[in-house]
Amino acid sequence: MYTYIVDHIPKSTPNNRRPGLALSADTITIHNTANPTSTARNERNWLSSPSNTATASYHIVIDQKEAIECIPLNEVAWHAGDGSSMDSGNRTSIAIEICESGHYDAAQDNATDLTASMLKERGWGTDRLRRHYDWSGKNCPRRMNEDGDWSGWDAFVAQVEAKLEEGNEPMLDPKDANNIILFLSAAYMATTDPEARKEFNRLANELRRVSGQDPKPG
Repeated sequence: MYTYIVDHIPKSTPNNRRPGLALSADTITIHNTANPTSTARNERNWLSSPSNTATASYHIVIDQKEAIECIPLNEVAWHAGDGSSMDSGNRTSIAIEICESGHYDAAQDNATDLTASMLKERGWGTDRLRRHYDWSGKNCPRRMNEDGDWSGWDAFVAQVEAKLEEGNEPMLDPKDANNIILFLSAAYMATTDPEARKEFNRLANELRRVSGQDPKPG
């Protein structure tokens, strides 16, 4: 588990790292920090450090303990390396940086949790996920690439997909639901009251819904 912290860099941050441009994102881009000794807090502080002369920035950075939102998710960050055109990754995508320090596997697992929750909030699937590499060809997220083999990325996406599916499991076994529906059907057939029949049908369809089955008309 991780703690989610909102700690935005000021709009006055030098080198245009928070340009303040409106972002209506349609993808989420995954990065590695490429710094094996830096935590999420270090990375957040670096964004507003006077000694940082780079324009690069990102929305969220996550490690084994916390995720820090550095730029509002409805504002542009410079992370994709593909310019400022309206269809660039910089202008269309939310950036998540995964820290490489400490327990990296735990940081990446936290990132799959975060990514899945963000996709679910937006009604998106894993087809909305991008690598930094997809925008500009940079070897990033580098920890998911082994000499040109991106199976680490495929595994990351599969893990996110699995977490999206976790909440979609039926709450009731279909066999149990159908056994209960048989009893309701007997009561349905025993009455000629339209309102009672309507209620029996509603209850049967509710049982179908929670067991992952399609409803049936009354």
